[in-house]
Amino acid sequence: MDADMESTGVRRLLTGAVLRSVGRAADMGVLELAGGQGEDLALHIQCAFRVLHDGQVLLGSRDMTYARGGTEPDAFDTLYDDRAALLSRVLGGARPQVETVLQGPAGALTLEASRGFRVDVLPDRSGTEESWRAFTRGGQHYGYPPGLV
Repeated sequence: MDADMESTGVRRLLTGAVLRSVGRAADMGVLELAGGQGEDLALHIQCAFRVLHDGQVLLGSRDMTYARGGTEPDAFDTLYDDRAALLSRVLGGARPQVETVLQGPAGALTLEASRGFRVDVLPDRSGTEESWRAFTRGGQHYGYPPGLV
């Protein structure tokens, strides 16, 4: 699939989706969404990212490196895990809908959602490894770099 078709596919897939929850699988960020027809969508993020509300960072990928409450970090006992759990509860109640999907240079991806929510994905490596992937469970996958997914 060429880059233009992939870009169009990402916008079509994510525009109108509802942000449901945020979590992780090891060191990969996982954003769960519900599509317009109720389908399960996901954004798997393997690079720098952040979730904002009204311009304030609520959750960032680097939060995975900070221990909860100043203790020694454990694989799944980090600041990220605390904030992701809280943010998921907030998203479940607020049900923000993705209004705009912006794609920038070098794989940058921004989801602007209702109620002041925003997700910024910022690929930060020079190699050809996958930085992010947006998909319908059991369906089409799109990602960066294009054609790699």
